[in-house]
Amino acid sequence: MKRIAVAALVTMSLLLPAVVAGQGTPQSEAYKNRRAQLVKELQNAQKAVQEIRGERVQLQTRIESVIAEALRQRAAMLMLSNESRALNQLDSVLTLSQDNLLAQRDRFQLIGDAVRRRTGAVLVVLLRADSTQSQLIQTASLAVDNAPAPARQYTVTMNSALSIGAIDQLYRANVLPTTHTVVLNAMVNNQPVTQSVTVNVVAESVTYVQFAIRGGQIQQTTWSSRGTTPF
Repeated sequence: MKRIAVAALVTMSLLLPAVVAGQGTPQSEAYKNRRAQLVKELQNAQKAVQEIRGERVQLQTRIESVIAEALRQRAAMLMLSNESRALNQLDSVLTLSQDNLLAQRDRFQLIGDAVRRRTGAVLVVLLRADSTQSQLIQTASLAVDNAPAPARQYTVTMNSALSIGAIDQLYRANVLPTTHTVVLNAMVNNQPVTQSVTVNVVAESVTYVQFAIRGGQIQQTTWSSRGTTPF
């Protein structure tokens, strides 16, 4: 439409009389004014065309930028989709591995329970103190076959109980009917003492190891019982 208007203005300027009789006549002045007006309108039209072309270039640039951003987002989505599939596959593998580990754990527990039911061997470790000696037991730690058991810390009240005949059960567990090594480390009267014993645990019985602290020294005794209760 802009181009049609420009062409019409040019055509009108060409169709105006080329020769106007007399210089400075009203007809001549009207012609000059009309011609100046048409030239100005032509210039304005050309300027508008240039502005439209600039806007068109800007619009095209924006469209290309939007297309490029859309392509980038699409590529990112495809990459995330691949990563999501990989994570899902890894999660499936981990889930399967966890299920296998749980199945193996249950299997080992069943085997262990079967072995314990078949052997019925129990090891019990006891600690007592001689009531005729003036001594204070601070701590006691036990290791069975180099596996540490929970350590004990003794208060004055607990020492009083031991001095009048109380017995502290340091360890009780189902074990295989074979030879086991039991080591007791204690702190008595602020002095460390250690005693080790090797005991043969009998099948279908309870084997006891008793450590007795007398005068700051440790003595041990062992015996077995066919029942499941102490002594």
